[in-house]
Amino acid sequence: MARALGRAFVRGGKPYSFRLLSPASSAHLCTEGDGFQSSRVKIFDRDLKRKQRDRAAWLMRGKDEFVDSVAENLLDRLQDCRKTFPTALCVGGSLEAIRRLLHGRGGMEKLIMMDMSFDMIKVLKDTDEKFARNNLETFYVVGDEEFLPIKENSLDLVISCLGLHWTNDLPGAMIQARLALRPDGLFLAAILGGETLKELRIACTIAQMEREGGISPRLSPLAQVRDAGNLLTRAGFTLPGVDVDEYTVKYDSALELIEHLRSMGETNALFQRSNILKKDTALATAAVYQSMFGGEDGTVPATFQVIYMTGWKEHPSQQKAKSRGSATVSIGDIQKHFGSGSC
Repeated sequence: MARALGRAFVRGGKPYSFRLLSPASSAHLCTEGDGFQSSRVKIFDRDLKRKQRDRAAWLMRGKDEFVDSVAENLLDRLQDCRKTFPTALCVGGSLEAIRRLLHGRGGMEKLIMMDMSFDMIKVLKDTDEKFARNNLETFYVVGDEEFLPIKENSLDLVISCLGLHWTNDLPGAMIQARLALRPDGLFLAAILGGETLKELRIACTIAQMEREGGISPRLSPLAQVRDAGNLLTRAGFTLPGVDVDEYTVKYDSALELIEHLRSMGETNALFQRSNILKKDTALATAAVYQSMFGGEDGTVPATFQVIYMTGWKEHPSQQKAKSRGSATVSIGDIQKHFGSGSC
């Protein structure tokens, strides 16, 4: 489903970190489970990403049409579930939008808001009083998605809106989420897909080739749609579900797009990035962007592909596929009964 967004939405005082597990407890953290294995390949600079999230905490807009739309679509999935989720963890990404748009969905009684950025948690904590939520106890935690400080089997819901695509070990982060869930717990996530910012990628490549005679990584690699189902299965989730939405956001210029990315904490955090962006290369990128993709109204579009993932922790009550060879009626018998020419 394609959607277009612009300035108007068009359809188309102390540290807040604390331990959730006392040192004397015999329970395991989800990072200690047998299924967890830290990635040896480091693609993203997590320390830089934390600093970008700190900056985004003070730059983010009160309401962002794109972020709000993604958060709303993610939360809508809770309304499709008959069960409630008393204890929920919201981790990374668009925490503010999730909190603001929750509106009692999911039957939550305890909500844990976690982000790797202290400044982001501080801003959320300082504005907590603006959001009156009946019988919902909210906690704020500074923590990393790659090393969840959560007990195993302690949550009913893990939700992440536009955050997990910055983890170095996405399968490992999802495995930890599954370990943190109780049986029949739900995992909901929205991540940016590989078609995101395709216009900017093209403009950057052309401008760098013209001005510098070569290219360097300016945009992060992102998961493809075909990989999402495999990620859920690899992480051990049952009843996996994946769907894709595409948004087009219109900006006055490519420079306004960059400012929007900064306010979302979505700027480049690759380890192998170039630390210097020449002024003429940046201006050339903006010019190429405008000439190739600019509209008649002078605006430039930016594509955001969002992959929604749904998975459940295994429970005996869940539907299961029959074992291979357990069928009692053959296809041949069905054809004989209904006729081989029937459709």
